[in-house]
Amino acid sequence: MYISEQLGQFGSQFHRAEVAPEVLHHAKRAIVDWYAALVPGSVMEPTPLLEQAYADDLGRGKARLALGRMATTRTAALINGTAAHTAEVDDIFKEAIYHPGAPTISAALAVAQQQGASGLELIKAVIVGYEVSTRIGKVLGRAHYQYWHNTGTVGAFGAAAAAAYLLQLDALRFTHALCTVATFAAGLQQAFKMDSMSKPLHSGRAAEAGVAAAEMARQGVTGSLDVFEGGSGLGVAMSNGPEWQAVMDDLGQRFNICAMTFKNHACCGHTFAPIDGALVLQQRHGIDWQDIERVCVETYAPALAVAGNPAPLTAAQARFSIPFVVATALRHGSVRLAAFAPERLQDAELRALMGRVELKVHPELDAQFPGQRAARVTLHTRGGQAHAYLQPTRKGDPDMALTDAELQGKYDELVVPVLGAQKSADIARVLWALEQQAAVDML
Repeated sequence: MYISEQLGQFGSQFHRAEVAPEVLHHAKRAIVDWYAALVPGSVMEPTPLLEQAYADDLGRGKARLALGRMATTRTAALINGTAAHTAEVDDIFKEAIYHPGAPTISAALAVAQQQGASGLELIKAVIVGYEVSTRIGKVLGRAHYQYWHNTGTVGAFGAAAAAAYLLQLDALRFTHALCTVATFAAGLQQAFKMDSMSKPLHSGRAAEAGVAAAEMARQGVTGSLDVFEGGSGLGVAMSNGPEWQAVMDDLGQRFNICAMTFKNHACCGHTFAPIDGALVLQQRHGIDWQDIERVCVETYAPALAVAGNPAPLTAAQARFSIPFVVATALRHGSVRLAAFAPERLQDAELRALMGRVELKVHPELDAQFPGQRAARVTLHTRGGQAHAYLQPTRKGDPDMALTDAELQGKYDELVVPVLGAQKSADIARVLWALEQQAAVDML
């Protein structure tokens, strides 16, 4: 049986599956976190520009954008999928180097609203999308991440699986949805090596592609069943010809949605361990930021390749700059959305501190990537002291998880400024009790 068929069978049969309370709760956490990323991203570029570009698809249809505007299904998936990845606060499955929520949940909600699905069916669709896509991403691995943006490539499978589940495709059509979307999977890392709006579009296009592939499969469009393991398939063309079966063996038994990272900082996830380590040292030793002579950050190589920008000029660049975000954390105590305001980017004292941040690859920490995301941080003071700390993981990773209260706090911080306190609270109550909702058209 091909890998595509195994995944198709799992997804199509999940309608009959009982979801364990723990898995259900983790899925709701993922949806709450997705909404916390969606709303602020909905008012940030490029999202408003997409609304202008796709104006003909707005004001009609059964799906909704973040601020309530009606939209056609695929356009809602595209725009919400982009918005949810724009503010850089969306979830991570670290073993796949992948943000599953933005493409998967955006597609799932759009199709759920189109189909009139219940809250429980939306949750189960999200679970299916996460389980299918995180496994594909884990197999593709680090070799894939060298050039590809996993949220664009792998995210297409999460979106297709979630959409196929909600369209109630049988095993064969579900399989063909996955095989078809494999040929749509795209997203180059070069798109975020310099200032551009392309990175969040990868997530939006993945969501849109997944919905399209599922709708095509429903009408009988077929794909190549060996698209994953074939001689010119995904594994060879976009990775190093990996072995697929081992990662599939626990499908339906171990749920990756229970091992998500929820971001505690509003920037690239590769910067988190350096931020956390710097803050630990500063607080532990009572170091004033003005007394810091230099900062040495040692971490894994992909962190420096993706987030090593030494002199960012724009907010988009700054989110991918370890020197900027570490300096910001030491200067202001946190890295939230306000960190990327124009006045912060132009702060001469902050930029001077940023210039004293040194980056190095740590061979042992590099060998642990992607399963572990660690950093060794050393603060050198003007008085000649050196304080070092190994940050073994990131706040928000499964082994240092955000509590439900902390996740709700993140939601409030990001959503209330856009929607207001009352509407934000009303939506939060719906999300935390989503399995009890007969429909999801209010989201």
